[in-house]
Amino acid sequence: MYIYNVTSNIEDKAHDEWLHWMKTIHIPEVLATGKFLSAKMTKVLTEEGTGQTYSVQYTVASKEILESYYEENAPKLRKEGLKLFADQLISFRTELEVIDEFFVHKNTATHHLFTYGTLQEKEVQLGVFSRVLGGYDDNLYAYKISNTKVAGLYPTLEPTENPQDKIQGKVYILTSDELKKADFYEGDAYKRIEVSLSSGKKAWVYLAK
Repeated sequence: MYIYNVTSNIEDKAHDEWLHWMKTIHIPEVLATGKFLSAKMTKVLTEEGTGQTYSVQYTVASKEILESYYEENAPKLRKEGLKLFADQLISFRTELEVIDEFFVHKNTATHHLFTYGTLQEKEVQLGVFSRVLGGYDDNLYAYKISNTKVAGLYPTLEPTENPQDKIQGKVYILTSDELKKADFYEGDAYKRIEVSLSSGKKAWVYLAK
């Protein structure tokens, strides 16, 4: 896991316009490349000199994916920022390798989520939830993996009404905030429904809309 960090100092006179552009256009466009798992924007509170300073941290699964971003996407995206803000903006970039992560866990997780795809991957979990999830195996009957993939890439399930059909998956227990993060990760192409698992537990699962 790597973090691609972009630190930017923007002059006060262009601050509001730049911040709006970053939140509504630039960061979504960077994430839309499909190279990154998540992004976090922070403001540097200890100011030196003029203007205001921000840091945007993009999480990426591997150095190879980051290199492909540099080659395929970065030149165009950087050019757009320079065109709009030119001499009002100074940015520098650093790469960070995640060695380990440590978290304080609170017993507030109450939502069971049945997964069968990318949410089982450690790198995705770190990007979405900022922690590796501890789950357990369970089965969902009367469903199968659909032959039609979302956006031609991502799997989904479809009900069959056949009790012999079975999906083997992993169940994770999430907090309400983490469930919202999962909703954001899955996006508008998926809907979340409640199902009954073979263990007898109720759980959420994502299906294509």
